[in-house]
Amino acid sequence: MEPNVLYYGDNLEVLRRYVTDETVDLVYLDPPFNSNQDYNVLFAEQDGSRSAAQILAFGDTWRRDAGPS
Repeated sequence: MEPNVLYYGDNLEVLRRYVTDETVDLVYLDPPFNSNQDYNVLFAEQDGSRSAAQILAFGDTWRRDAGPS
């Protein structure tokens, strides 16, 4: 594995193909892909307890004809 190289693709495939049994300094993974879920930002009350308030952070649902929703 070459130092300071960005590998783009499926994490498991890249690890199997390019990473030998050595130490890895950093692995960056994006959120789940095509999980068919909506992810929300949850808010807390001033006392730290969970608030009922939330907003949609992003939807992770993909369709061939329209991209992300």
